[in-house]
Amino acid sequence: MKHETNQKPIRWDVFIPCFAVIGGAAILGIVNNEWLTSVTNAIFGWSLSTFGWLYQVVAMVTLVLACMLTFSKVGKIRFGGPEAKAKYSFGSWFAMTLTGGIATGLITYGVNEVLIYFGNIYGELDGYGIEALSDEAAWFAMGRCFYNWTVIPYAMYALSGVLIAYMYFNRKKDLTVAASLTPLFGDKVTKGIWVVLIDVLSVLAIALGLAASLGAGLALIGTGLYAAYGVAQGPVVWIVLTAIITATFTIASVTGMDKGIKWLAGLTSKIFYVLLILLFIIGPTVYILNMANVGLGYWLDRFWMWGFDPYVVGGSALVTWWTMYDWAIWIAYAPLMGIFFAMIAYGRTVRQFMTVNFLLPAGFGFVWFAVWGSTALDWQISGKADIIAAIQDGGAVAGIWEFLKHVPLGAIIIPVVIISLIAAFSTTADTMSTTIAALCTKGARHDEEPAMWQKIVWGVSIGAIACIMVAFGGGAQGVDGVKYLAACGGAVVLIVFILQVAAAIKVFFLDPETKKDIVDSVDQIEQ
Repeated sequence: MKHETNQKPIRWDVFIPCFAVIGGAAILGIVNNEWLTSVTNAIFGWSLSTFGWLYQVVAMVTLVLACMLTFSKVGKIRFGGPEAKAKYSFGSWFAMTLTGGIATGLITYGVNEVLIYFGNIYGELDGYGIEALSDEAAWFAMGRCFYNWTVIPYAMYALSGVLIAYMYFNRKKDLTVAASLTPLFGDKVTKGIWVVLIDVLSVLAIALGLAASLGAGLALIGTGLYAAYGVAQGPVVWIVLTAIITATFTIASVTGMDKGIKWLAGLTSKIFYVLLILLFIIGPTVYILNMANVGLGYWLDRFWMWGFDPYVVGGSALVTWWTMYDWAIWIAYAPLMGIFFAMIAYGRTVRQFMTVNFLLPAGFGFVWFAVWGSTALDWQISGKADIIAAIQDGGAVAGIWEFLKHVPLGAIIIPVVIISLIAAFSTTADTMSTTIAALCTKGARHDEEPAMWQKIVWGVSIGAIACIMVAFGGGAQGVDGVKYLAACGGAVVLIVFILQVAAAIKVFFLDPETKKDIVDSVDQIEQ
């Protein structure tokens, strides 16, 4: 990317209200953190208990639509036109989308969530009548994690991104969330109060969602430092970690998208690959393969029931705290993550885009949970490690460190995991602060950098909220405050995302101009 947008004017009508809310939340968290936590808790409970059914319907529709886009003739359309050439290599592209999208979720919950279900720690199995620590509890744990962390979440990211990319590169609309809704409302949605409202809601959603992810990550690193090195958790530790992460992504921001984010994403993804391969080799390989099969079968056998069950069968301990929380944070991320995915997709086809942002990361999530989750189950069952006890004592994110203590070369792997977590946080903070800054800049382009001061302001603000919510909003699971915050972000942007789903259906399957683009793409291939 170039560094030319610094001179472009700021969209103050977007910047000011967003900064007022985000900055105000940070200040409020310091002055009256109990009130902030109670308010976000109230919004969390109301939004998911009232609209849980809607989240489920939206999730399933999004998945079906993503599959149709991937495998239909629409997949032949190239962003930027038939002659457009891709800028990034396949490896670099996938590294940026993978690490920018998952943040630290896989490391955070690849062991913890599986064992929480297996041990029924917070009552997740109660609605199904499954006995904790039983064989079926292990099957359920694998199947439910596959459901929560594979095709549906990545379909949400990919759908928003493919719509924004097509409208920006092929229909020549602005690089904004509002512009992606022009198939429904025409250009009037990109003018006046509507564009401001839509973009402000999207910025607030991603800021709240990112603060939640960073907050969970801070809690995770804090428990790791305590488990491995005896460093007690507390505000001082979290402030230091926040400062390190902020400094890391600021340095990456200074060097720009082509160097900073690309390099950081490449490093993080390579660490992920090495950890995955290493654990597959040294872990119970045959058990991993068996549990991957059984978990997949268990998930597919219950796919439609899980897909349309807000609370009736699973109960709130499972559905509210896990699946609906996951859907809320993925939807909170989707519109602005879609802008980032669009910015680096020039020259790629719709099918390539969906493969890299939907199919491959979903497959990576499946393999990750199969390897890490199955190994953790085997060690828990055999008595090699008591991960469940660690979670009960230290909170929902504490199990991973008890697990890593028993991995061969754990003394080396634990600091590597901590470094990879910091790198992953920094990659996500860098990509999202860049995207937010672009959305707050008039006439922003995919090949230009937003103003540096904007990226720093957004990154520091988001990091501050994350730190505050971890320090003062712990709760039963240790990260309740940030979970409330994320759910608020999803509730804020849910309507916008639903409109994006409708816009995608109209523009990709009902619009004559899109059919012409498909024909042009086919003609180019034949030539």
